[in-house]
Formats: sequence, structure tokens, C-alpha cells
Amino acid sequence: MKIEAGMCAYVSGAGSGIGRGIALALARRGVRVGVCDIKLGDAQDTVRQIEALGGSALAVQVDVSDSASVEQAVAAIEQAYGAIAIGCNNAGIAMHGVPLHEISASDWDWVIGVNLRGVIHGIRALVPRMLQAGRPAHIVNTASIGGFQVNPNFLTGAYSMTKYAVVALSEGLHNELQGSPIGVSILAPAAVDTQIHLSERSRPERLGGPTVRAQNHFMGDLIRGGMTPEAVGERVAHGIEADELYIFTHPETQHWLDRRHAAITAAFDEARRLAQDQSA
Repeated sequence: MKIEAGMCAYVSGAGSGIGRGIALALARRGVRVGVCDIKLGDAQDTVRQIEALGGSALAVQVDVSDSASVEQAVAAIEQAYGAIAIGCNNAGIAMHGVPLHEISASDWDWVIGVNLRGVIHGIRALVPRMLQAGRPAHIVNTASIGGFQVNPNFLTGAYSMTKYAVVALSEGLHNELQGSPIGVSILAPAAVDTQIHLSERSRPERLGGPTVRAQNHFMGDLIRGGMTPEAVGERVAHGIEADELYIFTHPETQHWLDRRHAAITAAFDEARRLAQDQSA
């Protein structure tokens, strides 16, 4: 899909990090952006940056783990700018550094609510509207390189679990929308210099309220100096226009996926050997 000036976009988690990078990249192309974030002040900061570029943007406070909040945000953006052509379900939180069996029930609710249900809520709010409009449109769901493999060097199983689900959800959506004017992309970055390790500051009261998770903070050291959010935003814009299903940003991480695929292939080889032995 060609990104054209005057289009309208919904970008969640756009108050900082990758979401802000995507919002700025779209605004540079003349897209009017609904800047959505649970922290309204952060969303307003992004709007100010867009306006400094000569663009147009609307700050909207939204809790993506709440379906009604997402629906209201999408409606507000449409009221301001018209039909949404680009929907970026980007908001996400970290859940690192804790063994799976030690994660509390409330933290499970939080990471699933934002990372997975946030994408589901975005799909439910955006896709019916896009289908009804009948014009070229595009959905970008932010997963992670962690959505394609679980790195053995970090305790990121809960985070990766949600991102694996985003990958499957997006692949399913891609299959279902074949023949429609709506494209689907999965954004799968690795180390990006954001503040995702501080995401617990935005936990809503109904899921326990803001907190400090010291276990997340090692990730801040790992991602510091990584790819900039602005570079990721430009990569996303390219991926939309090229209709890429998978938008990878760090080619040097391919060996992580190769390692997983090799283990799967070896398991199939063993299954095949056993089946041949049994039939002999």
C-alpha cells in the first residue's frame, strides 16, 4: 500500500519508544496520526514533535488492555480525521528476569492484557471499519524477535509467550484478509533503545497500579545504544509500502531462529526414524 499524505493512522504505545518512532515516520509522509498511549502527557509530547515537523496529530489516552478504551480511541481518531488507513497495534510491556513459576497472577494478567489483548482489541476495532471503507489499508502488529524464539540467555518466557501469540494471530489475520484491500505486517525488532524496561510505571490501577520491577532493569543495559526508534519507524513505513508480512529489523539475529529451526528439524528427523523402525 502506498502511504499517501492525508491518510489517518492509529498508533498505540506512541507516547515513547517504537510507537513514537512509527508515529513520526508516518507524520513525515503526511499521515495524520492518532497518538495513543496510556500516559496522556507522553502522547502529547509526541504530538508536539509531530507538529514541529509540520504534521497533524491527536493525543488520545488509551489503555489497550481495555477493549472499550481502544474502541473509544479509534472512534475519537475517526471523528477528528476520518477513516483510519493504517493501524499499528504497538503498545507493549516487558516481563523479564523472573522464572515463569514465580510470576504473580496479576503480572500474568498485565502482560497478556497489554501485549496480546491489546492487539486483539485493536484488530476488533480497526478491521471491521477498514473492511467497510473498502479502501487500501494496513495493520501492523508489533511482536518481537522474541516472538520467533525464546532466548536461552534471558528469562523472557512470559514476554515471548505473548509475542509468539501475536505472530500466530497476525499470520491468521493475514490469511483471512487475502483478497481484501487490507495488508498485515508483523514487526519483529530486537534491541531498540527504548524505555520498555520501565513499562511497569504505566501499569493501570485495575491491574495493580504503577510499580517498580527491578528484574526488568537489566534489559535497559542490553538495549542501550541499540537501534533508534526513529530507524524502526522508517523500517515500518517501508514494510507497509512493500506489503511485507514479516518486518525484521536486526538481520544479525537470524541465527537465533536458525538454532530453533534446527532443533525442530532434528526432532522431525527422529520422529521419521522411529516411524521407519516401527514399519520395518
